Order: sequence, then C-alpha cells, then structure tokens
Amino acid sequence: MARELARTHPDAHCELDHAGPLQLAVATILSAQTTDVKVNEVTPKLFARYPTAADYAAADRAELEELLRPTGFFRNKADALIKLGQQLIERYGGEVPGRMADLTTLPWIGRKTANVILGNAFEVPGITVDTHFSRLVRRWRWTEEKDPEKIEYAVGGLIEKREWTMLSHRVIFHGRRVCHARKPACGACTLARWCPSFGAGPTDRDSAVKLLKGPRVAELAALTAP
Repeated sequence: MARELARTHPDAHCELDHAGPLQLAVATILSAQTTDVKVNEVTPKLFARYPTAADYAAADRAELEELLRPTGFFRNKADALIKLGQQLIERYGGEVPGRMADLTTLPWIGRKTANVILGNAFEVPGITVDTHFSRLVRRWRWTEEKDPEKIEYAVGGLIEKREWTMLSHRVIFHGRRVCHARKPACGACTLARWCPSFGAGPTDRDSAVKLLKGPRVAELAALTAP
C-alpha cells in the first residue's frame, strides 16, 4: 500500500509555503484550525515583516494579531509566535533547533508539528499524525491505536524510517483527494485491492470518480481505468 501511494501521489509534498525552519515552524503553528491555503495567503506578508526570531520576539502584538486575523484564533497564535521568538533568542541563539526533545519544549509545538519541521526543514524522518493520517491508517487497519503518538510508533514499525516523511505527505494527500471521511471514492482508489474498508464509499467506478478532488483528478481517475 505504501508503494502504491508513492505511485498514486508523485506530487505529494508539504503544502505550507516556507523557506527554512523558522518559516515552517511559524506556518505550522498558524495551520491549527485552518487550511494550508489560508496560511499561505497570510505568510508572505508575515514573513516579510518578521524575517527573524528576534522580530517575532519584539513584535507589536496588535500589529501581529491583525496580520494573523484571517487564520482564526489570532490572539492565541500571536502570543505563541511572540513567545516562540523570545524562547528561540533566549535558548537557541535565534535558530530553530533540529531535535524533537528541544522542539517540543517550544510554544504550540507538539510531536506532530515537530515532525513536520524535522522532516521538511531538517530532513530528519518523521511521521506526521494529523486527522487525515490518523483516520486513514486506522481505516486501513495498519493500527487500532487512537492516540497520535501511539499511531506514530505503530506505523513507524511497519514502514522504513527513510520513508516516514514522504509517507506522511502521501497519506495526507490520499485523505484529501480520494479517501474522504464521509464518502471515500472506493471505486476509484488505487488501494482498493488491499483495503479492508473497501465499500465504505461507492464502489462503482463512475460514481467514485466524481468524488475525487484536487488538481490531478483526471490523472487519479486514469490510474483505475479499466
């Protein structure tokens, strides 16, 4: 299934626009309770205004909140970014650390966010257990665990470590484009032959193709063409 995901989603990648660990840390914090698309609309101006940790540490709260308003929970997020900047200056010389143990001590950075940063900014393999990933690996019976950290370890034991970061992207892409929560496109899914939950959505290919989403609908449909 992991190999088939790689064939199905060759374009899988981190969808948060960033250049370097600090920008990715900020973008990932902002992605809570909103979409990556919305974050990417906000960050160009944000990154231009606050290029360093010191800039976040010294930010005018009202100005920062106004920039973050479209992402929701903007007061909490502004507070998190100011504290992030302050702690990076005080403890890490203004640089985002490249270790899980250090990252998870920073504001609003848990294991999920830390794995995003490690995998995409430091090339340290990590499994990102977001809502899509958790839902799909349980639907596929890769694990019955519900706790994100336990899911991370369970799936990590099934897949080669070097594949962890890209696997995360591919599973998330599959969740967004094919294996939807309420009505998965079972009849147009390249994983159908192995999936123990096949039939949770329409199994008729023509009906299932209509449920595919994203910029590669035609290509995804072609992969299951008779």
